[in-house]
Amino acid sequence: MKFTNFIQSAKEYLRLHDFQKSSKKKSIKSLLKKLRTKRKEIKKSIKEIEKEEHLQELQEELDIVCMQIKKGKELLKELQDA
Repeated sequence: MKFTNFIQSAKEYLRLHDFQKSSKKKSIKSLLKKLRTKRKEIKKSIKEIEKEEHLQELQEELDIVCMQIKKGKELLKELQDA
């Protein structure tokens, strides 16, 4: 048996491709959790803020975080479907 065939069979036996996929899933889930926490903090700040200029900055930041959450969910779904 060639060395590359041995490595391939060992990967299949140990299910390393599943390990990489699960590692990515864990990373994305962790990131989504942090983004959701950040979103809650921004929403709380928006409720407490009085100046219009800061309100607009926080709203833009909130929009960015929401878009990142959406992309993260899409990536997670792709990993689960694959």
